[in-house]
Amino acid sequence: MELLIIGGSDAGISAALRAREVNPEIRPTIVLADQYPNYSICGIPFYLSGEVADWRNLAHRDIAAIESHGIKVRKGCRCTNIVASKKTLFIQTPENNRETMTYDTLVLATGARSTTPKISGLDLPGVFFLRWMDDCFAMEKYIKDNAPKSIIIVGAGYIGMELADAMTKRGLKATVIEFAPTVLSTMDENLGKHVLAELKKNGVEIFTGISVTKILPLKNRLQVQAKKAGNQDFECQGDMVLVATGSRPQVEPGLSAGIETGAAGAIRVNARMETNLPDVYAAGDCAETRHRLLDKNLWLPLGTTAHKQGKVAGENAAGANCEFAGSLGTQCVKIFGLVAARTGLKDSEAASEGFSPLSVDTEAFDHKAYYPGAKKIHLRITGDRISGKLLGGQIIGPYGAEIAKRIDILATALHHFMRVKDLCDLDLSYTPPLSSPWDPVQMAAAAWEQANKQKDSLAR
Repeated sequence: MELLIIGGSDAGISAALRAREVNPEIRPTIVLADQYPNYSICGIPFYLSGEVADWRNLAHRDIAAIESHGIKVRKGCRCTNIVASKKTLFIQTPENNRETMTYDTLVLATGARSTTPKISGLDLPGVFFLRWMDDCFAMEKYIKDNAPKSIIIVGAGYIGMELADAMTKRGLKATVIEFAPTVLSTMDENLGKHVLAELKKNGVEIFTGISVTKILPLKNRLQVQAKKAGNQDFECQGDMVLVATGSRPQVEPGLSAGIETGAAGAIRVNARMETNLPDVYAAGDCAETRHRLLDKNLWLPLGTTAHKQGKVAGENAAGANCEFAGSLGTQCVKIFGLVAARTGLKDSEAASEGFSPLSVDTEAFDHKAYYPGAKKIHLRITGDRISGKLLGGQIIGPYGAEIAKRIDILATALHHFMRVKDLCDLDLSYTPPLSSPWDPVQMAAAAWEQANKQKDSLAR
C-alpha cells in the first residue's frame, strides 16, 4: 500500500508515524519541499533570540530517527500537480527533474504561507518574513553579516510579539507597527494593555492604528511609510524589517486536483480528515478545523491541532476509522516576563455566534500571598448568561505563574461542555507555593457566577 504525504512538518510526520503504528506493512513516503523535516517552527524565535544555541535542537527527530520508523523522506522535492483520477502526483526534484509518483492514499500536509500584504518594497534586502527554517537562516545571516541595531516589526500578533522579545534579547531596538488599535488582538483590549505595558517596560516602541504602505531604502537603512487614522502620514526608520501580518493556508497543488476549499480558503475536510477526493486526506495548517464548541469548521492554524489532525489522517489512511475531536483555539505566548493565554470564545466572538455572553474580570495571586514571590494574575471568564455554559477564558500573568496550566483547566472544561459553576467543583491541586485552596480559575468562576446573579436580579 503506497501512502504519500506532501509536507513533513507536524501534521505530515504525525500522519506517517501513526500510519506505521496502525499498519506496519505501510511504508509512507514524505515529499518535503525543504531540507528540514519535523522541525519545531514554533521554536524559531527562541533560536533567533539566542536562547536555543543550536538550530539543530529544534528538530523533534532527525532524518535517521524518522527513517528508523520505516518512513522514506524525499527532501527538496516540490509537488507541482496531482491527478486524482489516476492517483498520481508529479514532483520536481532538487536537480529540477520531473518525476511521477503514484499512491493508494494521499495526505496533504502542506501547512501555511506568510500573508503578503499590499506593501511595496517587500523584496528589498533586509526585509523578511518568518515561517520556515530557510526564513530563519536568512534572517540570522543578515543579523550576523550586517550587525543591525534596530528592527521594525510590522504586525503585533503572536510572531510579532515573540520577535520583539527575541530581537530585544539580541540587542536590537524593536519598533512594532500594528494596524489594529491594540497589540495581540486575539486577547480583549483590557487584557492586552498588560502586554503593551510589558513591551514598553522592555524598551519596545509601539504604534497602533497604523497602515503600512511602503518600505523604501534610505542610505544603509530602511524607511517604513504608513498612514495613521485620518489619513495622516507616518514614517519610521530601522536597519531591518520583519513583516508578520499573519498567514494563509497553502492549498496548492491540491487545487489543481479539484480539491474543495472552505473556511479562509483552507482545504475542506470532515471529521475523518477526508477531502472531497477519494483516498485523499488533509491535516494541519492547510486544512479546516472543527471548532468543538461551535460545531462548525473554521481555520485555526496551531501546532497542537496539526499534530492531532495528522494522527487522525494517518490512522484513517492506513485503513482505520478515527475522528478528530475538534479544537478550541487554545493558545499561549511568552512575551518577556509575561504570559498571555486564551481558549474558546471572546465576548465579541460569542455574541456574533448567537450566545448571550457575559465576561467578568478577576485578579488573584498565583499562590498564597504569604508565601514569598506571589504575583497577581488577571483572568477573564466568558460564559452564557442564560445557560451558564462556559464559553471561553483569557489569562495574563508573570512567567512562572502557571498561566498555561490554568488556561488548560478552562480548555478541558470547554472540551467537556461544562458550565462555569462546574469549575468550582473540580478537585484541583493545592500547596501554598503553587496555588490556593480555591485556584484562581475557580475564584474567577465564582466571580462570574456572582456577577451573573446580580445581572439577573437587576433584570427582574
